[in-house]
Amino acid sequence: MNPWLTSQPDGVRLTLHLQPGARKTALAGEYGDALKIRLAAPPVEGKANAALLLWLAQALAVSKSAVTLLSGERNRHKIVAIRGIDAATALARLQALMQP
Repeated sequence: MNPWLTSQPDGVRLTLHLQPGARKTALAGEYGDALKIRLAAPPVEGKANAALLLWLAQALAVSKSAVTLLSGERNRHKIVAIRGIDAATALARLQALMQP
């Protein structure tokens, strides 16, 4: 399995590295032990965090309430928990979105 994806009893945990203020929101591949995501939202007053959680919910086809920011509120390095999805499904959905 990938170092940025951890299976949990009720879902998965993702280790992320964000690049806010990008032209468009998209996965950018791996960044060390994290999954890099470029976010179109600016890093101002929690807008990037809100955009990240909404984008992950849509990308993984789970409800917005199933996605929780565990750490990294004011940091580019974040850990997010997603309930109601298994690791294999999450990995397949994220890999389908990765840019070459």
